[in-house]
Amino acid sequence: MSDGGRQFPCEQCGAKVEFSPGTDALACPYCGNQTHIPSSNEGIEELDFLETLADHLGEDAETEEVASIQCGSCAALIEPSPSHEAFPCPYCGSSIVAREKSQRLLKPSALLPFKIDRNRATELFRGWIHKLWFAPNALKKLAQLDGRLQGLYAPYWTYDADTVSAYTGQRGDNYTVTKTRTVTRDGKTVRETYQDTEIRWRPAAGRVSRGFDDMLVVGSNSLPRDLAEELEPWDLQNLTLYADEFLSGFTAERYQIDVKSGWKRAIERMEDVIRGEVRRDIGGDHQRIATLNTKHSDISFKHVLLPMWICSYRYREKVYRFLVNARTGEVQGKRPWSWVKITLASVTAVAIAYLLYRVLEQQ
Repeated sequence: MSDGGRQFPCEQCGAKVEFSPGTDALACPYCGNQTHIPSSNEGIEELDFLETLADHLGEDAETEEVASIQCGSCAALIEPSPSHEAFPCPYCGSSIVAREKSQRLLKPSALLPFKIDRNRATELFRGWIHKLWFAPNALKKLAQLDGRLQGLYAPYWTYDADTVSAYTGQRGDNYTVTKTRTVTRDGKTVRETYQDTEIRWRPAAGRVSRGFDDMLVVGSNSLPRDLAEELEPWDLQNLTLYADEFLSGFTAERYQIDVKSGWKRAIERMEDVIRGEVRRDIGGDHQRIATLNTKHSDISFKHVLLPMWICSYRYREKVYRFLVNARTGEVQGKRPWSWVKITLASVTAVAIAYLLYRVLEQQ
């Protein structure tokens, strides 16, 4: 596993120490000595979005010249390892050869440290896989392989904004009407009455206001967005100031989606919430939104790193990824299906149904 070039010697024996998940310390695997990492959420600052764009990362934005290695298969930008010339990409499993390139990027302002260790993440991963129906045997075997999960800090943006949205649409209210119909009962044609629900629509228009705090957007193109969003929620109230020590022993990815592109996704996620607010404001039993115009103000952001355990799996030339939220234990992944198992199950079900039919027929 890549350690991103961050190596810290043990204060007692000099061996390399790594961050111990669930603690606030670096732990030595040899002598057991622990070194406390000072942590605090004070001083985590939001950066002004518009000023940063106008200033090309901004004079007040803390940037750093960083080295990264790009995976030739999935294009992930991973921190280089000082001790390995080649190592597996956490996103696709391909071997990454250490050819570095340098970039000037915004430095992370905060992170959530790993809370769940590898052993617990492996248990959660195995439990998730064993619940999958019709999974290939190779996937089941994967769950038995120790060390397949890699600890990764993924890049994220958080956005704050105030919004005011003007809308037009329609409000629908249910009402009941009595109707008649002709039906056949006991061989006779009869007319009967019944109650039917219809909708009365009327125009609606208004304005809603909503403030957003820490709207998350993943900053990676290699991490599937739907999987990343399904790992939520994160306990962002426990963010701590960034420190290199927290990354010791783990891989970190550089962001590929910049703050401007991330804002476009943030707008989409905010609009989903705003539409819910509009529907509540319209009221009634049904709502239709015809137009929605939103103005965003006081936009700010920060760059953070969030911890996850990740495993990639190749099946029939396709890469599947599995993620474990290293704070909550939430497991998400894309799974392959074994069509052999599905076919056998279908044939078995048909055979059982046929046998039952024959038994009932003979009674």
